Amino acid sequence: MPLHLTRSEWKRLLRWFLLGQSSARIAQEAHLGREQVLRALTLVRGAMAHDIPPVFEGIVEVDETYLGGTWRNKRKAERIKGTKRRRGTNKQAVFGILCRNGQVWANVVPNVEASTLLPLLRKRVATGTIVCSDTLKSYTEVAAGGYVHRLVRHEQGEYSDCRGNHINGMEGFWGYLKRMLAAKGGIRQERLPFYLAEYVWRYNHRELEIRDQIKIVLTLLENSYNFGG
Repeated sequence: MPLHLTRSEWKRLLRWFLLGQSSARIAQEAHLGREQVLRALTLVRGAMAHDIPPVFEGIVEVDETYLGGTWRNKRKAERIKGTKRRRGTNKQAVFGILCRNGQVWANVVPNVEASTLLPLLRKRVATGTIVCSDTLKSYTEVAAGGYVHRLVRHEQGEYSDCRGNHINGMEGFWGYLKRMLAAKGGIRQERLPFYLAEYVWRYNHRELEIRDQIKIVLTLLENSYNFGG
């Protein structure tokens, strides 16, 4: 294992991390140095980013959101410039896909243009799948890619139609993600992909016992960084 941690030390660290404890508490409970824990958690989050669900099929929901620190935590120069909602915002765009089997995939994106989102959709979703989205212009050509496109018209007060088409699951994940990030007290933008990977992973493995989650993360670490116990 890297950082000169034994397998038992990694297990102790992962147990407290997966229980949602702070790095300071993890260091205390695992009997490790704080800096050692912080470096280890960076490796863990990087490994989690490699645990990508299989290509989705059946019914999926797609949506985009923006993530950023609370206004009071922004630098003065950014507060003076102000910000706009949706396009033009200085927050970070994130695109997500949720399958009705309970799995989610999400990634930081440079923008929410069709040229950015549709290739990601084609890579992560099998053709023939029912794709539910809102009416963002970027999704206009979804059907042309071989999908069955179902629109949810939020601007008309519609959140689920008579056929059960909705993006409530994806919006639920965004709510969960934003609550978890807010609890961190603000994340630097360059660190956001690591934390996004963590919470996608936690969501996808939420039904597993901690001991089983630990086993999976240890395997991810070994495969991602080519080290063994």
